[in-house]
Amino acid sequence: MDRSELIRVAVVDDHPVFRDGTAAVLAREPDIDVVAVGGSLDEARAIIGAAHPPDVLILDVRLGKENGLTLLDQHGATAVIVFSAFDYPQYHHVALRAGASGFVSKSVETHELVGAVRAAAAGRLVFDRRLDEPPPALTPRETEVVRLVAEGLTNDEVSAAMGVTSKTVEAHLGRIFERTGIQSRTELATRAIREGWLDFPSVGGAPAR
Repeated sequence: MDRSELIRVAVVDDHPVFRDGTAAVLAREPDIDVVAVGGSLDEARAIIGAAHPPDVLILDVRLGKENGLTLLDQHGATAVIVFSAFDYPQYHHVALRAGASGFVSKSVETHELVGAVRAAAAGRLVFDRRLDEPPPALTPRETEVVRLVAEGLTNDEVSAAMGVTSKTVEAHLGRIFERTGIQSRTELATRAIREGWLDFPSVGGAPAR
């Protein structure tokens, strides 16, 4: 096969063994050329900003303390497959909404990942679960309230940390409860941690971290 016909792929993951293993698996395919690997958001930006960017970028959600999802509004013509061990429905929704070509769990078989790369390179969407549970759309302020509640702070402690009144914190919580059907701070903290809410970009594209 002519090299110009190969699917040019890059892999960005902060775990060297997983990153290099994924790259090695893909490189065995006759129609795939692994052109770059990286372990951080800065390296991912450099890869997609190169003179000849890859056709497909396989991107981990969690890159150390960084959030890979924040790259999704600046990937240009490169198709991005979000590749993560955290297979929450909300991650799929955020990835799709932010412009990813797909979301694939790290638990998939090798042939499924290869198939996803080929599909993304051909312009198709690849999401390996039903998208029937959208994530809560939190504002940056609401995200901060959720983060502090998940850390175990009381309403008074949240208000002090944010420099607002307790009534303002209660108003934020009330709106979150109303939109999500959550009925208590304990349930809010549990769902936020279990479902990875604080890894999502908040409304307006600001990182939720």
